[in-house]
Amino acid sequence: MMRRLATLLHRWAGLLIAGFLFISGVTGAVISWDHELDELLNPHLTNAPGTGPALPALQLAQAVEARHPQMQVLSIPMAAEPGHSLDFYVEPRVNPATGELYPAPYNQVFVDPVTGAELGTRKWGAAWPITRETFVSFLYQLHYTLHIPQMWGIEQWGLWLMGGIAMIWTVDSFVGFYLTLPVRRRTPALTAVTAAGPKPKSWWQRWRPAWLIRFGAGSTKFNFDLHRALSLWTWILLFIIAFTAFSLNLYREVFFPVMSLVSNVTPSPFDVRSPNAPNRPFAAGLTFQQVLAQASPEAARRGWREPAGNMSYSREYGIYTVAFFQPQDEQGAGGVGHRQLYYDGRSGALLGDRQPWKGTAADIFVQAQFPLHSGRILGIPGRVLISLMGVIVATLSVTGVLVWWRKRSARIVAAARSGMSGGAKIASR
Repeated sequence: MMRRLATLLHRWAGLLIAGFLFISGVTGAVISWDHELDELLNPHLTNAPGTGPALPALQLAQAVEARHPQMQVLSIPMAAEPGHSLDFYVEPRVNPATGELYPAPYNQVFVDPVTGAELGTRKWGAAWPITRETFVSFLYQLHYTLHIPQMWGIEQWGLWLMGGIAMIWTVDSFVGFYLTLPVRRRTPALTAVTAAGPKPKSWWQRWRPAWLIRFGAGSTKFNFDLHRALSLWTWILLFIIAFTAFSLNLYREVFFPVMSLVSNVTPSPFDVRSPNAPNRPFAAGLTFQQVLAQASPEAARRGWREPAGNMSYSREYGIYTVAFFQPQDEQGAGGVGHRQLYYDGRSGALLGDRQPWKGTAADIFVQAQFPLHSGRILGIPGRVLISLMGVIVATLSVTGVLVWWRKRSARIVAAARSGMSGGAKIASR
């Protein structure tokens, strides 16, 4: 009875999530190399021709706002690798005449750090049109939101949907694993043998075929074996990807509240504040320069050797974040991220910090979610592995649907041959 219930659960859960996982698998395999691919496609934005000493990043940010008075710079890369541009993240200001945000045809401005020349703008994450400039970010957004638009004033529909899919996938991974286990024998009498008879197979001998692929046994058996064996060999990684996808998409709604109930997790300043609506942002009482003047001495006092690598202001929360890292480590060089300091945007009070591999076990577990999901926790080898896993997830989605389709077709044929009047009913299962 238990196995029959597990089979039905795995079948219908798999069919429900297969299409979503195929999209996430294919896009995930590509966006593991998002920055490298972006540089390859858009050298006119990411490469800077200027030579010589770089201008101060805060000065360049002021120049960007002067050229784009309806936009506000919210993220400042403090330094770039030689030959690379600086990309400033911007968002529209509130139009005082309407109380709504100005139109936002772009949210990134690329600048040559040496000359200060503007190299171009683009809309990161745009759903349409898909251009060379937006292709990588289109895939990135598709991966975890499907570009589902805002409805009824709520923007998170895509996040919630894909988070729900990840929750189903996490549970179904255990169900699928259970179904690969050999059927338990009912009574010892059924396996009794005479002295001259064959020796009964051990539990591992009966489970071993599930780990193998039968080549040359026909397409149906090959497809089934591929689905089952791939799932077993990569089960741990599949579970990690599924769980971290759920934790990232439903962080505020489910993951963090549950973690807070069952473990001693330290909330970040963002976890204890409720965000304002995008068109009702918190006005900052301090400038980036003033925050940096506080953050740099504080980092030095703590013994942090890395320079300020990025500064950002979250208007919905009213929080400044200062991250400390070398320019070459901007995209992550393994581990669970960079050291960060958080400041209140109005008072300038130090709200807290983030230190990789520091805190309670729950804190480190929370820190590791994105690095685990993206593979960046292991650096380049981890990203290679995640790309491979993206292909495997897409393959499992296709082979799973084929397993169901072929079994369904076989049931239809069996019903027709037996002359059952309920053949249509069987076929619908």
